[in-house]
Amino acid sequence: MRGVRIRPRPQPIPGSMGSLEKLYADEVLEERRRSGEIVNYRFEAMKLRLAANTFYTPDFVVTFDDHIELHETKGFWEEDARVKIKVAAAMYPEFVFIGVEHKKREEDKKVRGAPKYWHYEAFSRMVAA
Repeated sequence: MRGVRIRPRPQPIPGSMGSLEKLYADEVLEERRRSGEIVNYRFEAMKLRLAANTFYTPDFVVTFDDHIELHETKGFWEEDARVKIKVAAAMYPEFVFIGVEHKKREEDKKVRGAPKYWHYEAFSRMVAA
């Protein structure tokens, strides 16, 4: 098959939100901030060292009155991203690590245009309320 080109995924520009991060900030975090549930949130405000030349930068640092959560947004999880957040959670137990996936419900996966929802997954201990 001649002429078939596969485009590489565009590299994100550090410090600027992609469409998924913007959607999450607008739909979820801003609403939670306005309601008083969270104190504040910041985009890519922290960088954690995992090993020599290996870092993890969470999408959002979310501040509550009594703890800090680090949120990672994904359209879908690739194995390397899942491993990295698990390593970070084990190394930095003072933070609560939350994976946030924007996906369709299982029964709607093949339905074109079906609505998506935010699915949350904790990668570290949850702080007692």
